Amino acid sequence: MANVHYYEVNLQWKEGRKGLLSSPVLNNTIECATPPEFPLGVPGIWSPEHLYAASINSCYMATFLAVAENYKLPFTDFNCKTVCKLELKDGKFLITEALISPELTLQNPVDDKEKAIKVLEKSKAACLVTNSLKTETSIHINLK
Repeated sequence: MANVHYYEVNLQWKEGRKGLLSSPVLNNTIECATPPEFPLGVPGIWSPEHLYAASINSCYMATFLAVAENYKLPFTDFNCKTVCKLELKDGKFLITEALISPELTLQNPVDDKEKAIKVLEKSKAACLVTNSLKTETSIHINLK
């Protein structure tokens, strides 16, 4: 595997505060817009803020799946919620905090609890998206 990769995302403005995201290597497009909390924002459409949280969440999942496989951690279900805090600081809007809340159902909860916690924490430490951000990230683990 090469050490450098490039990922191209294109945006075409549609109207008002809406645009369409695409990539030459992907089949689906994503409509995006200014969130409704801002002037002329559009409800019900993915916003940059949602995509920011989605980037954290999807990278955490991909990292978790790889780490869990390496540790041979048997599980039956995984889901995760990421909540980002947007605030005005020094006259600029920033996403200052992200809370990643994975929920993991283990095949053997008694035997694998400590291993699962280690895998979930290692996944956060190895997540390339959170490692690339200046946003403070934390994790709240829920095992079943």
